[in-house]
Amino acid sequence: MHLHSTNVVAKHYAVLVIVLVCVFLAGFAWSWGPLGWLIPSEIFPIETRSAGFSVAVIMNFVFTFLVAQTFLTMLCHMRAGTFFLYCAMLAVMCLFAKYFLPETKGIPIDEMVERVWKQHWFWKRYYKDHDTGKGGLEIQDKPKENTIA
Repeated sequence: MHLHSTNVVAKHYAVLVIVLVCVFLAGFAWSWGPLGWLIPSEIFPIETRSAGFSVAVIMNFVFTFLVAQTFLTMLCHMRAGTFFLYCAMLAVMCLFAKYFLPETKGIPIDEMVERVWKQHWFWKRYYKDHDTGKGGLEIQDKPKENTIA
């Protein structure tokens, strides 16, 4: 595509750009678009669900704002490199989803900690014995001493 001194784009190129934008939007709407809302609603345990989902929503808004504010500047300076950067970010997101997000299909939300997070190869290190109920029972079952002075 060559721009002339009048900065006019041929009609067939303009139509092609519109079609490609529509294809991109359709693909995004069926893939990564809803995952920013779906994954946080499914993976957080009941105890941290509201706090975790609120952080996920805030991060979604913050990064959407950052992309919108920086895209044109990046496009002017990096040109096609902008899209290669976004492609690299997408590859990192795919790897993160594959290796760090557990499968939650068929698991009730109240069993999420025991059956998903404590069994996951990476996230289980963040749960200690007292989180499983083994360590906390001994302390709770000890009788309290009444000391009256």
